[in-house]
Amino acid sequence: PAIQHKSIHPPSHHPCRAALVQNPAATAISPPPSLRQPAVPMHRMACLPLLPALVLALASALAPSAVADPQAILLNLGCSQYNATPTAAFLVALNSTFAKLRANLSAGGFATASEPRAAAPAFALAQCRPYVTGRDCVACFDAAAARIRASCGAANGGRAILDGCVIRYESAAFFDQSTLPGNTQLCNGSAVAGGGFDGAVRALIGDLAAAVPRAPRLAAAAAGAGVYAMAQCVETVGAGGCAQCLQVASRNIGGCSPNSDGRAVDAGCFMKYSDKRFFPANATVDLAAYLRSGKSRGKGAIIGGILGGVAFLLLLGLLALLWIRRSRKLQKPRRGDILGATELQGPTSFYYHDLKVATNNFSEKNKLGEGGFGDVFKGLLKNGKTVAVKRLTVMQTSRAKADFESEVKLISNVHHRNLVRLLGCSRKGSECLLVYEYMANNSLDKFLFGERRGTLNWKQRFNIIVGMARGLAYLHEEFHVCIIHRDIKSSNVLLDDDFQPKIADFGLARLLPDDHSHLSTKFAGTLGYTAPEYAIHGQLSEKVDTYSFGVVILEIISGRKSNDTRLEPETQYLLESVSIFLLKTCLFLVL
Repeated sequence: PAIQHKSIHPPSHHPCRAALVQNPAATAISPPPSLRQPAVPMHRMACLPLLPALVLALASALAPSAVADPQAILLNLGCSQYNATPTAAFLVALNSTFAKLRANLSAGGFATASEPRAAAPAFALAQCRPYVTGRDCVACFDAAAARIRASCGAANGGRAILDGCVIRYESAAFFDQSTLPGNTQLCNGSAVAGGGFDGAVRALIGDLAAAVPRAPRLAAAAAGAGVYAMAQCVETVGAGGCAQCLQVASRNIGGCSPNSDGRAVDAGCFMKYSDKRFFPANATVDLAAYLRSGKSRGKGAIIGGILGGVAFLLLLGLLALLWIRRSRKLQKPRRGDILGATELQGPTSFYYHDLKVATNNFSEKNKLGEGGFGDVFKGLLKNGKTVAVKRLTVMQTSRAKADFESEVKLISNVHHRNLVRLLGCSRKGSECLLVYEYMANNSLDKFLFGERRGTLNWKQRFNIIVGMARGLAYLHEEFHVCIIHRDIKSSNVLLDDDFQPKIADFGLARLLPDDHSHLSTKFAGTLGYTAPEYAIHGQLSEKVDTYSFGVVILEIISGRKSNDTRLEPETQYLLESVSIFLLKTCLFLVL
C-alpha cells in the first residue's frame, strides 16, 4: 500500500512534503497458537501474551525521555492511507511483532519479526545505526514505536525514521525492498565557505555508496578532509539492493552540499554527512579495501568463469565414464542371496549365518525391543564386538531389492555423534538384517517411564534435548539429502555410556527429495507424537519431526508419557495437561 510521508526537520531543515496520517487507535493483544492437539479454544489462551505486551507498553510510555537524545530526532514519518482489516486482529499481530523486535534488537542492532499466519498478517523491521550502543538502540526504538503508534493507528503500513534508528511495518512482506517513491533529502545548517568542502563531501559519499554494499553488515562510517559521513543499508536487502538504494541516496544527499549537514533516507538505506563528528572515532573503517575488492572481484569472476567451464567439461566426462561403468555392472547377473560389500559401496556385508549365530538364532533372550520397522536383537560377533541387529522383512521383487540397496547405501554414509551408526547389512530372501552400533543404556523411554524412571538429573536431560536437536538438524539440513524420520519418540532415542542421545531408525522411512517440500505419503508414525497435518492430511515435511521433538521435550521435562491411558480422561494427554497448566499460570500472573 502507498505510504504518505511526513518529514520532521531539525532546525533550519528545508521543508518536505507533509503527510496525511491516520488517527490513533487502541491496540489489542494477540493469542498465540495452542500447544495441544486437538487445539485449545482461543479464549483459553488469550492471556499468554499479556506480559510482553505490558513490557512493550511500559517501554513506550517511557519513550519521551529518550526523544531528547540527538539520536532520537525524528526525520521522517509515514503512514499508509488504508486501514488494516480486520483491525483488531492486525493490531494483535502488530503488538506481537513489536514485542519481538524490542527483545532481539539490543543484541545486534537489527531485527525482523512477522506473524504471517495471523488472521491479519503483520511484518516489522527495526534497525539502529552501527555506532549506537545497545541501550541507546532500545531507547531509540521505544521513541520510534511511540511516534508510529500515535500517528499511524490502525493503518496497515507505517515507517518512522529517527537519526539513530528506523522502524517499519506492513501487512505484507517487504524485507527485500530497497527503494520506494518518496525517498527524502534532509539538509541542515548553513553553507560551508570554500570549495574544498563540497568536493570532499561528494568524494566521501561516492566512496561510501561503492564500498558499503561490500562491507560487513552493509554499513560503514568514514572521515576525511573535515567531513564525517556514514551509510547503512537494511541487512535483508542484500548487496544488490543496497547498491541500488545508495545510488539514489547519494544523488539526493549530494544536493545538500555545501550545507554543513545532510541526510538521505529511503526504504532500504540511510546516508548522512556533517562537518562535525557524530560517531565515535573508533567507528570509522578503511574504505580502500572495499573499493579495491570490486576490481579484484571482477577479475576473479572472469577467472572463475573460465575455471568453472573447464571443471564443468571435466565433470561431464567423469559422469559419462561412471554411467558406462554402472551400466556394465547392472548387466552382470547377481549370484547368491547375500549382497556383497563391493555392491553396496559403503557398509560391511555380513554373512547371514554369522549374524544368526551372533544373536543365538534370534532368541527371545537376546531381544532388545521391537517397533514398527522390525525387532532388534543383541548380537556378539566373532571378534568380540557387541552389536544390535534389526530384523526386517521386505518384498522379494526386484524393485524392493533395489530400494533396499539404495536406502542402505545412503544411511551408511550418515555419520553424526547423535545418530546411531549403521555398521553393515545382510540379506537372505525376503529377510534383511541391519547391523548397528550397540547402546548399553538402551532407549530413553526406559529412563522416563520404565524401571529406571527418575534416575536422570536435569543436566543429563538438557544434554539429551540438545543432542537430539543436533541430530535432527543434521538429517534435515546438513546431510546432502533431506531425511525425515517421521517417527521421533522417546523409544527411538538411544543413550550411550555417557548418556549422549543417538536417534535410531532414521533411514527406514521414506526420504524427502530435494525438489519437494511436502509429500502426501502413507502414515508411518506413532499417535501422540505425530503432527496433525501429517496424521490427518498426510502432509510430510521437516516440521513433522520438529513437532514430535517438541512432544519428546515435554516428556523429558515432565516424566510423563504423551498418552497415558491409566490417568483420568482430562489428564490423559500430555499436551492437554500442558495447556491447562499454562492457562492456570497465566491467570495467576494476571491476578
